[in-house]
Amino acid sequence: MQPDSTTLLERSGISPPLIGFYDAPEIAPFAPIITPQPGIRSCLFAFYQRWLDGFTLHLTSENYGCGGAGHWLFGRETRNRNDFITFLVDEEGLKASRTLMNEWIERAQLYQPVHSHILIGPLKADQYPYLKTVTFFVNPDQLSLLLIGAQYHSAPDDPPPVIAPFGSGCSQLAPLFRDLSISQAIVGATDIAMRHYLPPDLLAFTVTRPMFERLCQLDRSSFLFKPFWQRLKTARSRNDHGTSNLPSTR
Repeated sequence: MQPDSTTLLERSGISPPLIGFYDAPEIAPFAPIITPQPGIRSCLFAFYQRWLDGFTLHLTSENYGCGGAGHWLFGRETRNRNDFITFLVDEEGLKASRTLMNEWIERAQLYQPVHSHILIGPLKADQYPYLKTVTFFVNPDQLSLLLIGAQYHSAPDDPPPVIAPFGSGCSQLAPLFRDLSISQAIVGATDIAMRHYLPPDLLAFTVTRPMFERLCQLDRSSFLFKPFWQRLKTARSRNDHGTSNLPSTR
């Protein structure tokens, strides 16, 4: 059963809808559906506004939008390795050398679909069994809150509760998790190639299903209801009303 995120969202002030990454056998439960236009390169984050409007993006191994999504989500190779490295290193300068980029590509883990359909869009409670990750779109204060939330139940010897791996925006939605069955989060939307599709003050915080369940368990004994968070919200409210909380220089 999908956990209730109401308290978390109300206390954090996160307003964009939570976006699920689903690997499902059927698409009908995710209506309304939108798909990339065949033959035209489309970054999946170009559909951000459609997500806000309630649409779910449907991707398949035949219609995946852009080469990056085809590679990361379906293992499709749309260009040879040498051309890929030339683009990433020589044209875009994303690694210090071709050797480093090649090593990174060699070791990178691709997503292995279980079903024929990848669906990315607002959460559907009745499709929880097919949910792989949940993405929060957040401002810096909300990101700080979720980072603390991810650490809340974490013991020193647990796997890192939060990672911020190098990779495309779409790879940060699922493939870059080594194990989707553990409680972990990725700080995402750090790919500058896709950031122009988002408002400038938003980053992504993508969590595995176990981490989502943990975050939804935060209650009145947690920092959500304690003075640190309340003081920060109060300070922001003052700034919004034109009253600075910075010390006077007079």
